[in-house]
Amino acid sequence: MPMTLGNVQHWEDKMAFAGFDRSGYPGDMIMTTLKNTTNLVFCGYYFPAPSHSDPSWLGKRSFVQSLGFGIAPIYVGEQVEGPGSHHPSREKGTIDGNDAARQMESEGFAPGSCVYLDLENGPPLQPIQADYVNSWCDAVQGAGFFPGVYCSHLLAAPINAQQATARIWAVKVTTTAPHPVAGPPYPEVNPGIGSGFPAAALVQLHQNCQIRVAGLAKPLTVDLDSAAMPNPGAPASEVA
Repeated sequence: MPMTLGNVQHWEDKMAFAGFDRSGYPGDMIMTTLKNTTNLVFCGYYFPAPSHSDPSWLGKRSFVQSLGFGIAPIYVGEQVEGPGSHHPSREKGTIDGNDAARQMESEGFAPGSCVYLDLENGPPLQPIQADYVNSWCDAVQGAGFFPGVYCSHLLAAPINAQQATARIWAVKVTTTAPHPVAGPPYPEVNPGIGSGFPAAALVQLHQNCQIRVAGLAKPLTVDLDSAAMPNPGAPASEVA
């Protein structure tokens, strides 16, 4: 089990597992190739959401799972800056949390599975966003699933302080510009160390990076992640 200090879970005693996320579904052939030829063991799985309209991952859970990938469901909610929808509120958090739980059920994720609210801004954590995050997490949990939050490593501590049990997926990257990353193998970095936030269960290490895929003429653009478990969407009861 992860060590606990106050409200913070520490994952330093965990192995690390490489994964990736990508807004649009890459296609069955590429997913198969990635599983067979790389050390990537989990992937993000994007739901249609206020700030993400692409539905291309829907209906792919069974196939992705059959390949042996762990899955990290992602819900890109209301934002306070940058691209996307900008209507965070306590009430909208409840609506969106229930929507995320409905899609988890519709896509066949087991009760208790974790779904991650995607926040794209840096600090500070604004009060209206804090209200949105809290009500989103409470709605997800009330519907029988487990909340996680994808956020800047600089927002991880205040979010953890108000949602102590939510899994934190911390983002700590050196650039968001497109750039190549050599591999495989791809980084397997302890999230608590790689993000600088000990409670992080996942860390995003590269955004908009270009990787080579066997049989593919052009590089594939993905974000590269690392997690303390091979299946970041697993219910808490399955995370050793």
